[in-house]
Amino acid sequence: MTEFVSVVRGVGGYLPEKVLTNEDIAKMVDTTDAWITARTGIRKRHIAADGETTSDLGTKAAQRALDAAGLTPDDIDLIVMATATPDYTFPATATIVQHKLGITRGAAFDLQAVCSGFVFATATADNFLARGQFERALVIGAETFSRILDWSDRSTCVLFGDGAGAVVLERQERAKAGDRGIKGIHLRTDGRYKDLLYVDGGPSTTQTVGHLRMVGNQVFKHAVGKISESVLASLRQANLAVNDIDWFVPHQANQRILSAVAERLGLEEGKIVSTVATHGNTSAASIPLALDAAVSDGRVKAGDLVLIEAIGGGLAWGSALIRV
Repeated sequence: MTEFVSVVRGVGGYLPEKVLTNEDIAKMVDTTDAWITARTGIRKRHIAADGETTSDLGTKAAQRALDAAGLTPDDIDLIVMATATPDYTFPATATIVQHKLGITRGAAFDLQAVCSGFVFATATADNFLARGQFERALVIGAETFSRILDWSDRSTCVLFGDGAGAVVLERQERAKAGDRGIKGIHLRTDGRYKDLLYVDGGPSTTQTVGHLRMVGNQVFKHAVGKISESVLASLRQANLAVNDIDWFVPHQANQRILSAVAERLGLEEGKIVSTVATHGNTSAASIPLALDAAVSDGRVKAGDLVLIEAIGGGLAWGSALIRV
């Protein structure tokens, strides 16, 4: 029986044109640039324009990933889209992206695991490809978190921004792929901690969209330990060690979390890909946006072992190791 692996063919990202700096936010709530930077590492974030939707962002990132891969929409037969801010309650935003790209075959669906959504979506697409059920997948993380923020809550509104990132995964025979492909994946959730990070609205409860709420210090405490444990589990699955990792591309939630996880794992600071300063926490979009930045500037090269990880509402967390 032929064994398949999922190989990264291309990466793309998109950030809305509108930029909101810390100085801009300081005019809205009682905060300062120095306070935000010291506690989060964030200096600015991008905000979707009026009428600019999550599917718009996702479509642009997806097209850039296709361009990077040298492929066209006709080459795609699966779209797995991670988002907590869909265009509509239904249909799935992935199907809207599918239509905007002109794809008329295969399947497209959304996956909701909040900030860890891209890791979960990557795992989901990998399973479909590895079983030989699809040939090429667009894995997209796209968010318009600005639409669910309480802009009077300075503890949350300073953290988040809008954006999208995408990766093209291709099914290849293991014998031909060599050492490339997804090497290990670890996923976890624990609903006992749902009240630490959530949105206080929804169709079945309040019939409203609601606003994001977070107990920041508790999320930080859980993030470092749970992410570190997940990374070690992925490494064991792949029979690899921390020293084998070339690049650490984490969810861009907070610079202090990024640094704390790297320190816990014994990863060199120079191996961390950090873009949190330039776009803040873009939830499911943050990993592919950071990966796109590192590929575009030449840091991440073919053959490198890349570690991705995230934690988000649920709580949901996970990690993956990819030989690009």
